[in-house]
Amino acid sequence: MTSILPVDTFADIVKYAPLVSIDFIVRNGVGDVLLGRRLNRPAQGYWFVPGGRILKGERLEDAFLRLTKVELGTEQSLSGASFLGIFEHFYDDNFLNENFSTHYVVIGYSLVFPVGSKNSFPREQHTDYKWFSTDEIIQSDSVHKYTKLYFSKGI
Repeated sequence: MTSILPVDTFADIVKYAPLVSIDFIVRNGVGDVLLGRRLNRPAQGYWFVPGGRILKGERLEDAFLRLTKVELGTEQSLSGASFLGIFEHFYDDNFLNENFSTHYVVIGYSLVFPVGSKNSFPREQHTDYKWFSTDEIIQSDSVHKYTKLYFSKGI
């Protein structure tokens, strides 16, 4: 059974423990990568790969289905993705912008969307979405450093 925690309980968890999340490196058929401009802290205002945290009691496959639906507008199966590795993200801020940091242990996966797919991307976590070339990602000051790290490692 999964559940969303009260804000004060979740704040304590963020303050004292790492979170486990999934990041999606989504490419279209010509190799461009989908990024969303983040609405929330941490990494607010930056272009970032879609993804989100796994909830307690949520199996990885179920989290994958939920997060692809929430972040990409369409459920994608874990079996259709390629595992990229485990990564760590350390942020000086947190979702409340209070005086404590956020630590994520991130499971990275790669997905391919067909060229011309007409997804209507959800706006709950991102103000906008855009397809970037790898060079644009690496060169842009508005792409977050943790997103850039995926591509500097040749992913």
